[in-house]
Amino acid sequence: MPTNTNKPYGTVLVKAKEILDFLGRTETAPTLAEISAGVTMAKPTALKVLTTMNELGLVRRDDQTKRYYMGTQLIAYAQKALASFDIAGTVRPYLERLRDETQETINLGVVRDDQIVLIDKLESPNSIKLQSIIGGTMNLYSSAMGKAVLAGYSSAQLHQYLSGRELKALTPATLTKQTALQADLKRIRQTGISIDNEENEPEVYCLGVTLQKSNHLYGAISVSTPKYRLSDERRAQFVRLLLNTQHAIESVL
Repeated sequence: MPTNTNKPYGTVLVKAKEILDFLGRTETAPTLAEISAGVTMAKPTALKVLTTMNELGLVRRDDQTKRYYMGTQLIAYAQKALASFDIAGTVRPYLERLRDETQETINLGVVRDDQIVLIDKLESPNSIKLQSIIGGTMNLYSSAMGKAVLAGYSSAQLHQYLSGRELKALTPATLTKQTALQADLKRIRQTGISIDNEENEPEVYCLGVTLQKSNHLYGAISVSTPKYRLSDERRAQFVRLLLNTQHAIESVL
């Protein structure tokens, strides 16, 4: 009788991950009832898993509000995981130079589970700070780094990504129709530069490129700036600097 060797072992571990994923998506700390509904898990089961996770430091329960937060134990895991990405250490000097040249925020992301995970962010020396945080995720279809990645997908990979996927609007400018997104991806393939024009965050403009060599995708980088600071001249400069940085990094990968 055939068996599925890829079937996850340990249903409690799967449930714990579902809870952590839900906590990572919520803007405010949820209650037991909200977690139960959010992950489609019976409340008694969710409570048992949460109680164990609380004992292990993976979540933290506020006894007064009865709300759950990410546990401090995850900080050490996150730091270790981020440190294990060789790409981050390799490209850091290049990103620092790009930040100094543009005076804007520079981002480094990798693809995980059909999303961009931000693994490094060099803040602009100017006063305005953007919403993205290291460890946070962005959609492939709405972010500059994500669209740069999608533009490099084969027809089969792109079809698999788009199949049955709802392109939800994050802002009024988000591309929510597959035809519009595919037309944008065609332009990216022609120019080598992806653009997020207030599609992921209002009033923020981003330019992105991938980092790849020998058909291996290492990640993507982007320049993010408040749109009001971006003149045509600065945009052209950013495109040139971003492409130069991409070429310099790929030469050492």
